[in-house]
Amino acid sequence: MTKDLMYSHEIHQLVYQAYARLAEPDGPALRFYDEEQLAALPEGARRWALGVGNPVAHAGLAPGEDVVDLGCGSGVDVLLAAGEVGPTGSATGIDFLAPMVDRGRRFAAEAGLDNVEFLQSDIEDVPLPDESVDVVISNGSVNLSARKSRVLAEAHRVLAPGGRVCVADLTLRDEDLPTEILTHPSAWAG
Repeated sequence: MTKDLMYSHEIHQLVYQAYARLAEPDGPALRFYDEEQLAALPEGARRWALGVGNPVAHAGLAPGEDVVDLGCGSGVDVLLAAGEVGPTGSATGIDFLAPMVDRGRRFAAEAGLDNVEFLQSDIEDVPLPDESVDVVISNGSVNLSARKSRVLAEAHRVLAPGGRVCVADLTLRDEDLPTEILTHPSAWAG
């Protein structure tokens, strides 16, 4: 039987504090994107690329589809998805940090994208109707949740019949690291 090392609220606070303290990074995740994708992004969005992969490159997005990015951060993947689905589709980013949502909105405006929406919310409680999106993407965010099964249940709930999920994330077994590392704030936020 696996025992929780911390409560959900504690983990949420650790992640919040770690991301709220971030100074402007210099695109630590840019290696996951090709030059064509990077050229479509405003400079600020490139600097705030914090993911662990590139779900947009693997999601097989098509014009007219509606996409949601769970834990979108500053919106790099939302902006790329919006370009892939075009003006007849939409891309929605969900993040629980107001500064990230604000950045995403600013970067979308800089990119001239009007098929983009950013909403502030936990990814365990997605503020979208049932069966309202064709594709759910996420980039290094499911692992930040203390309630991963709830995140996946929400992804399933908002997916339209025949929809798909494309997640880039990290996994770790409890026995891989000692408790003092597993409960350290940077372990949850990194």
